[in-house]
Amino acid sequence: MKIELQTQKLKNLTSLIERVAGRHATLPVLSCVCIEMKKNVAVFKTTNLDIGFEVSLPVKSTGEGIVAVPAHVFSSFISQLSEHDSITTLEVVSGNLLVATAKSQGLIKTVSAEDFPTIPRITDGQEFSLPAELLVKGFKSVWYSASISNIKPELSSVYVYRDGDNIVFAATDSFRLAEKRVKAPASFKLNEVLIPFKNVVDIIRLLESIEGAVKVKVSKNLISFEDGSTYAVSRVIDGIFPDYRQIIPKGFVSEVIVLKQDILNSLKISNIFSDKFNQVHVTVDPKKKLFEIQTKNSDIGENKTTIDAAVSGERIEINFNYKYISDCFQSIDADSVSLQLSGLNKPMLIKPVSGDQTFMYVVMPMNR
Repeated sequence: MKIELQTQKLKNLTSLIERVAGRHATLPVLSCVCIEMKKNVAVFKTTNLDIGFEVSLPVKSTGEGIVAVPAHVFSSFISQLSEHDSITTLEVVSGNLLVATAKSQGLIKTVSAEDFPTIPRITDGQEFSLPAELLVKGFKSVWYSASISNIKPELSSVYVYRDGDNIVFAATDSFRLAEKRVKAPASFKLNEVLIPFKNVVDIIRLLESIEGAVKVKVSKNLISFEDGSTYAVSRVIDGIFPDYRQIIPKGFVSEVIVLKQDILNSLKISNIFSDKFNQVHVTVDPKKKLFEIQTKNSDIGENKTTIDAAVSGERIEINFNYKYISDCFQSIDADSVSLQLSGLNKPMLIKPVSGDQTFMYVVMPMNR
């Protein structure tokens, strides 16, 4: 059993799928990439039972078969192959996998592929096609706001649903909330789905490698994404996402319009002097035309930065986690942002000033 394929394609593939394989003490095959060799096609599979990937590549082949090798060993070796070696050969030799180029070779010990679990296919449920770029934009705009704790699974997920003419992506950890709306094709039909945010990170990487449309299928327990050569399937969370619209401020008492880069730069400085809670003290004083950010750490020192901005409304002093504020700017393309403060101990709404108005971010204040 032997195949030949382009080295660069193999590198791109292994960097994509290696993250999915996890270290599993009781089932070592889950730490492997499974390579199924067919006539002129090699199928690379990996799964941790929470998410699974399958990627097919065209190859020159001799014989058929299946083999499983430790993903981190395989990926580490492939990543170090010279870019000048355009062709890589994979061959099963005495039960092990020989990986060879013109200038390098490695023999990787295999694991029995018989124990490799079947990656599930969805045969019922909702089905639709969406541009991969649209899905990437939606997921990337919100996933970082999900909770990293699994205590409440619905908070450690990205919530996707249809609202009128829009597909809505939302995530919250109860301290901040991100929502992104993208235009839905007329044929799009989806009630709602909760996808674990850890899986969303890998799904984004997969979708970024795809051009054009992706076929999406959703069942009670699974969601899958597929184009001609790539397939990913993730479990979904059985739960109810919080009614987050209740916490979105309906109005504001103070507003700051500021250049995104200016506030980002000031937050980077604030990070140097912030305390263990990442706390920044924000002062908005329209009479003095003042927008100021302060940080203080008893072990390091303190910092005060005044930022050029258009301020209006009432004077207010309030504390926030600077990381929660800075995270959202990766989702805003506009040069200027609006910070709308709804009062002391009340949430702040952040959104772009012009251009794309489909993103919204809410961050809760901190107590001193």
